[in-house]
Amino acid sequence: MTDLAVIATHLDELLNTAAIPDYPGALNGLQLANRGSITRVAASVDISRRVVEQTIDVGANLLVVHHGMFWGGAQPITGATYDRLRLLLTHDVAVYASHLPLDAHGSLGNNVLLARALGLEPTGGFARFKTVDVGVRGASDVDTAELWKRADEFARTHGGIARRTPVAAGHRTRHWAICTGAGASSETLLEAQAHGVDTLIVGEGPHHTAVAADDAGIVVIYAGHYATETLGVRAVAEHLTETFGIPSTFIAAPTGL
Repeated sequence: MTDLAVIATHLDELLNTAAIPDYPGALNGLQLANRGSITRVAASVDISRRVVEQTIDVGANLLVVHHGMFWGGAQPITGATYDRLRLLLTHDVAVYASHLPLDAHGSLGNNVLLARALGLEPTGGFARFKTVDVGVRGASDVDTAELWKRADEFARTHGGIARRTPVAAGHRTRHWAICTGAGASSETLLEAQAHGVDTLIVGEGPHHTAVAADDAGIVVIYAGHYATETLGVRAVAEHLTETFGIPSTFIAAPTGL
């Protein structure tokens, strides 16, 4: 077993948590303590009653998530919120959350891992948020239909389903960018145009992004919000196993999005 404080400090330093800006509700870092000793780690994209129950079932007492306990902002501890907290406290389960610090990480991050899963090698940053690039971009020469096939297979393997905007016959992806999760927005499309990106790979995005992308000559592949964010938490759990010798489990809980 390893002390929780040691693990939390290690993750804070590894993910550069204090230096990465984020949405306030992300509350990156240790969100809930336990009695102090960690014997097994569970990792999942979101925290929910289903995930908490499975964490308890596998005997884990540290849950690492991408979207944490306070994602919806301050709220009364009643109903489902109370039920989740009661289960965590009763079974002495600690919670550590990492949102943009995990998205942006150079080796454990969702974006770099998705790029490599699709056979792409990042050479630069993308999706600027305040002081950091959350996503990645690079150059390639691949048939876009083939890239779409890879993304679709990835999404289905990781509990999601992929969609895309229209692709002209023979279209090739020579300059691509990735921003996992809710990565398609007016801002990322403008940034894609500025970098000469012809193919943008994201988790999801509003309907208007598909229209705007088509007008801009950019193909958007929506590979699933949940699916594209399974990679980072799984990598963190495996890293903790390798570093501290603590067994770990990934808990799949697809949302359908």
